[in-house]
Amino acid sequence: MKFAQLIKPTAVKVISAASSKKRLMYDLADLARSAHGIHAPTAVEALMERESLGPTGVGHGVALPHARIPNLADVVGVFILLEKPIDFEAVDRQPVDVIFALFAPEEAGVEHLKALALVSRTLREDSVCAKLRANHDPSTLYTILTEPPTSKAA
Repeated sequence: MKFAQLIKPTAVKVISAASSKKRLMYDLADLARSAHGIHAPTAVEALMERESLGPTGVGHGVALPHARIPNLADVVGVFILLEKPIDFEAVDRQPVDVIFALFAPEEAGVEHLKALALVSRTLREDSVCAKLRANHDPSTLYTILTEPPTSKAA
């Protein structure tokens, strides 16, 4: 699975600030609606339900909210960069500004997990997050997210 299979240029957005974690969930759902045709109220409900099981802030300013959506054909994602980080109840208690939300079909098993692993691996890279935080143009952010990982010299 490649990042470009999960996200498209219209699914990337920069927001100056979100007033709360809940408001951010609405922003993610609106972006999922406009980019992927996902019913926004269903997306908000699913994201909030998943979040109630435990926060999806993974640390270092990154959050990976995810939800299963009825009648969705493929695993898809949306990306938001916040200019002003917000409290997300992350594991390291640091505010969050890099958010990648995944939406998966209800019956997606392995594909959902593969997508989550790919996003997690990518956003765990300090260099990737530094590039994302240094750019506020959605098309540049899309390019950073979808560029193939650089191979590490042996």
